Amino acid sequence: MNTDFSFALLCKIKSIGVALLLIGILWVSGCAPTVPAAPPVPPKSADPKIALVLGGGAARGFAHVGVLRVLEQEKIPLSRIVGTSVGSLVGALYAGNPNTFELEWAAFQLERDDVLDFSIFSARTGPVTGNNLERFVDRMVRVKQIESLKIPYAAVATDLETGKPVVMDRGPVAKAVHASSAIPGVFTPVEYGGKLLVDGGVSNNVPVDVARQLGADLVIAVNVGQGVQTSRQNLTNVVDIILQAVNIMGNLIVQTKLRDADVTIEPRVGQIGAWDFSQKKQAMGAGIEAAQRAIPEIRAKIQAWKGIGEKPKP
Repeated sequence: MNTDFSFALLCKIKSIGVALLLIGILWVSGCAPTVPAAPPVPPKSADPKIALVLGGGAARGFAHVGVLRVLEQEKIPLSRIVGTSVGSLVGALYAGNPNTFELEWAAFQLERDDVLDFSIFSARTGPVTGNNLERFVDRMVRVKQIESLKIPYAAVATDLETGKPVVMDRGPVAKAVHASSAIPGVFTPVEYGGKLLVDGGVSNNVPVDVARQLGADLVIAVNVGQGVQTSRQNLTNVVDIILQAVNIMGNLIVQTKLRDADVTIEPRVGQIGAWDFSQKKQAMGAGIEAAQRAIPEIRAKIQAWKGIGEKPKP
């Protein structure tokens, strides 16, 4: 075969191959489906489920009343209340009747004798029976069963046999508050649901994790325990000393739990004695001040959850 002819034929074949290749590329690119850009994520229309967690702290728990007043005034919607010890008491009063004027009226009626009803007949397991506390709750909360309260509610106690937290979100309101508030060594332990229960502060004084488990999107935690008393004059009797010991033991646990809260409110009530019922007004005022300081952060967290505005730093 002629060399020139062979070379010309080879060039011809190459040209045809390149042309076919180009046609194939153009055909594929023209037929390939166009992948649309991902649409922007629209803001969430519904409000987040907000849980308010009220911690234990005896008489310092009157600060919870002030916190609730501010949240109500600012129209922060609460989907659930979870409380330990005095937090379970204040939480039950409000969950039964979400009105802070009524709550304040009930709080000002509560006196030391409504909580500490000493009896020599129960002294072996705890000198305080807790019967007066149950009667107070029964008198102030018209709804008797937890599942019928106007705001979903749970009280946290401690199983005396296992040391584990026990969440009470069904059953008698008064008995749940009693069990959650039964300080070991002071109150007689409470039989509830086949368990022997004592104060929730022993295992979970600010139960943020319980609120999460119950479905909260955002958690506002109120800590009035503050670990230890700031004045020795407040440690004048065996009840104060026992409560102080419980607070010291639970303080590290509390700090760990608070890390999972979206907003933490800590009223300045460390100067108030555990059973000093004479400073209710001061405690409520401290709660109001602390809650007012927290409102901008609460609103920012709600906006961020709904996808509106800049996401706040954790």
